[in-house]
Amino acid sequence: MIKDSKIKFKKLAPAHIIPVSFLITILVGALLLSLPFSAADGRSTDFLTSLFTATTSVCVTGLVVVDTYAHWSVFGQFIILLLIQMGGLGMIAIASMLMLLTHKKFSLGDRLLLQDSFNLSSGNRLLLFLTRVLKGTFIAEGIGAICYSTVFIPKFGFIKGLWISIFNSVSAFCNAGMDIIGNDSLMSYRDNPVIMAVTMSLIVLGGLGFVVWFDILHVIKEGVPRRFSPLTMIKRFSEHTKLVLSFTLILIFGGMLLFMITEYNNPGTIGNLSFGGKLANSLFQSITLRTAGFSTIPQENMSIASCFISYFFMVIGGSPVGTAGGIKTVTFFLLFMNVRSYIRHENENVIFHRRVSEDSMRKASAVVFVGIMAILILTVLLVMVNPVPMEDALFEVISASGTVGLSRNLTAALGRPGRLIIIIAMFLGRTGPISMVAFFSRSKSNNNRINYSEGVFYVG
Repeated sequence: MIKDSKIKFKKLAPAHIIPVSFLITILVGALLLSLPFSAADGRSTDFLTSLFTATTSVCVTGLVVVDTYAHWSVFGQFIILLLIQMGGLGMIAIASMLMLLTHKKFSLGDRLLLQDSFNLSSGNRLLLFLTRVLKGTFIAEGIGAICYSTVFIPKFGFIKGLWISIFNSVSAFCNAGMDIIGNDSLMSYRDNPVIMAVTMSLIVLGGLGFVVWFDILHVIKEGVPRRFSPLTMIKRFSEHTKLVLSFTLILIFGGMLLFMITEYNNPGTIGNLSFGGKLANSLFQSITLRTAGFSTIPQENMSIASCFISYFFMVIGGSPVGTAGGIKTVTFFLLFMNVRSYIRHENENVIFHRRVSEDSMRKASAVVFVGIMAILILTVLLVMVNPVPMEDALFEVISASGTVGLSRNLTAALGRPGRLIIIIAMFLGRTGPISMVAFFSRSKSNNNRINYSEGVFYVG
């Protein structure tokens, strides 16, 4: 029986194995967090709380129902950190790393699985790509921890300060938004330029995507010896890198401007800060909304206008092949281009003088449709089981499904059915863009082999 089950598991498509691997890791993490020595008081944590914490860690969301710094012991915090790292990189990547360390050979199936886990279209030099991802991740997190330690070690002492620095660096790079500093996230540090700058840098680095990283490094490596100007190097970036960088900059600084306008005089958020403080915290808010989850202002004090702006940014999220969640920047832009090309009666979608394939356009539409429908259904269910204001329920569900982790003080107050809905939202949000659409796209129907006569359908 066991042998048969292993054979069946191996026969599963990568689109099925990826969410199953996330689910197994969540359940194992929940069991470990349920153990008495995972809690600071030495008592067993109820399974739903452990399951919620394991899910938010693996799905790098950051929503919590108990304080991470107070409820969990050092062992429990270590388990959470391990789950965050595994969730940020992906379980398939972690398993592949272990195979590399033990010098095991990769089969064709292993390579296809790894390719799907990174959502790549090509398997060329895949193992080299994986190695560079792991090295880049640990280098970025290491530098972040060193920078954090300049603030945390003097304040908390060497051992505790170093531990907080490592935890925060991994959490920020993986866009998890969990910390072990206190119960107000980074609100106590919103005037600290080191903490603010390091956190924003790690969030952006993790959210840009590994493909963009390596393309930039490749161009710089080629351009510096040949004394290319910065403008020449930018022109040599791939069309994907150009799109991600330009759209990311628009979202970051556009979001900063919008939050400055809507929250400028709000004493509950940035109204009492200096102009420089308002600017810095508006920039931080714009960045953290795109799946990071750290906060320097109370989200529940935001105006309704800012709340709606937040919905938009949380839904979009970061960029493909990175640690961020959401429907992704490229996906949203392709959807926008599809609408634009229809209005302008254009036959093709062209970005940076490159045509976008029809398959990519269809995939983008499917990702957005599945994501929006899941958000709407889960929001209705949450309001049904927990009568709360619609704007708060929608904020929480979008935050969970976009793996953002920001909260309007609702998650911890939810009952058991409400927490289960948020768990489902987090899981679907983490696995959805990389496997839900792939699941449907791999279900090939024989009907595609039949050519039907064109029907008349009235649209709009």
